[in-house]
Amino acid sequence: MPRPDIIWHGTWDKGKGFVKKAGTIIFAGTVLIWLLSNFGLHGYTTNISQSFAANLGQLLLPAFKPIGITTWQPISALLTGVLAKEVISSSMMVLFHTSNQTALIAALGGSFNMLSAYALLVFILLYIPCFATIGTIKSETGSGKWATYSVVSSLFISYSLAFLIFQIGSLFM
Repeated sequence: MPRPDIIWHGTWDKGKGFVKKAGTIIFAGTVLIWLLSNFGLHGYTTNISQSFAANLGQLLLPAFKPIGITTWQPISALLTGVLAKEVISSSMMVLFHTSNQTALIAALGGSFNMLSAYALLVFILLYIPCFATIGTIKSETGSGKWATYSVVSSLFISYSLAFLIFQIGSLFM
């Protein structure tokens, strides 16, 4: 039976390492989305609707309307989510100009109804694995084909399920 102090130290070291790594990734994603939301084609902008984040989100918006997403901010947040899914929440806070989760919930209430929120949650849970996972798949299989398959299949599955949830749910609401 392992000694409790060995279990504690091993758990503490691994937990601390995870928090540092996750914190670094979340911080990097937040900085990335801040840069994308504060700079546009003409340099620094105070109008977020003229930023690179808005441009990317608006470019992809027509593809996301069938799953109930009607604003560009969640789409831009999804783009940073490939760093780590945890980054989506902090990206949404930056893009909706909120400073805490309560304010974010209020801001999201104006952009989503219950059905579109469920569709988005399913999409987030199932879409592209993070870069680290994609890299691991490539290194473990020795081929970029499986990594590409992972990205394409997860996008297809996540979009299909979100589409079905939103479209079928719309028939009953």
